[in-house]
Amino acid sequence: MDTLIDLFGRAQQQLFEHGVQPLLFGLGAGNLLEDGFQATGWLLVGLLQIAVMLVVLRTLERWRPVERVSDRGAVRTDVVYTLVHRLGLFRVALFFTLDPLWSELFGRLRVAGLPSFQLDQLWPGVTDGAWVSFLLYLLVFDFVDYLLHRAQHRYAWWWQLHAVHHSQRQMTMWSDNRNHLLDDVLRDSVFVLVALLIGVGPGQFVALVAFTQLIESLSHANLRLAFGPVLGRVLVSPRFHRAHHAIGAEHAATSAGGHNFAVLFPVWDVLFSTARFDLGHEPTGLADQLQGRDYGRGFWAQQWLGLRRLVGRA
Repeated sequence: MDTLIDLFGRAQQQLFEHGVQPLLFGLGAGNLLEDGFQATGWLLVGLLQIAVMLVVLRTLERWRPVERVSDRGAVRTDVVYTLVHRLGLFRVALFFTLDPLWSELFGRLRVAGLPSFQLDQLWPGVTDGAWVSFLLYLLVFDFVDYLLHRAQHRYAWWWQLHAVHHSQRQMTMWSDNRNHLLDDVLRDSVFVLVALLIGVGPGQFVALVAFTQLIESLSHANLRLAFGPVLGRVLVSPRFHRAHHAIGAEHAATSAGGHNFAVLFPVWDVLFSTARFDLGHEPTGLADQLQGRDYGRGFWAQQWLGLRRLVGRA
């Protein structure tokens, strides 16, 4: 773990010195060098993720696709979402808006007597503490993600935003980041708060987000793949998650049903009786799309219609 962190740090420094720093000076924004260095970390993570997606996941999609992609325009829209999120644009926007507010809040709470806490310190003396910390925080984050995902489907107002994600009828490795921006703000704010509460460091937070996003890209891939009776209950597979996106499986607000909400580990679905391992590779999308409801073609149309649904105007 230390070796990987060191390699990443060196690459981040090189990218910053030879790319981001000259750009900031050229724009007259030398006062943002420290912030720019942090943004470079997210940019580097995104570039590495996209490289893995193009080399590994795209190869897998060509090997065993579930369906032939006929709507290239819908996939191109998903690529836009991916670039916005994976290259750090969305994260940088949060960094300059909401993140300082949460940091200020917790700073005031610390001054008021809120004790500091680090979850990984509950297991002191472990030989490779870095890996133990990473896995422990990953489990916590994934459980929170499971609960948030169920809430996105359970509450009518939140579903109007989350429906953007489920409106894709041509799922590919690019589909993970197809979300309403307000939905992402709500979800990411929760994770920042959880990270502050349990003592996740900045470097650990980047690694957790990067790993989770890459597995989510795999689970959304146009890939005919299940992980079998053992591994399939340890890690979410493309088949397991595609069943969650199947037409008619959205269960928005009017039902306590639904299945396969887990993001990384199906154990949460098993524990809360929401797991379905018996489903195949069903067509994806939303039932009301078959009746002609419009969820938008491009990025901005989808964002605008999501807001209109939120206020009951679409």
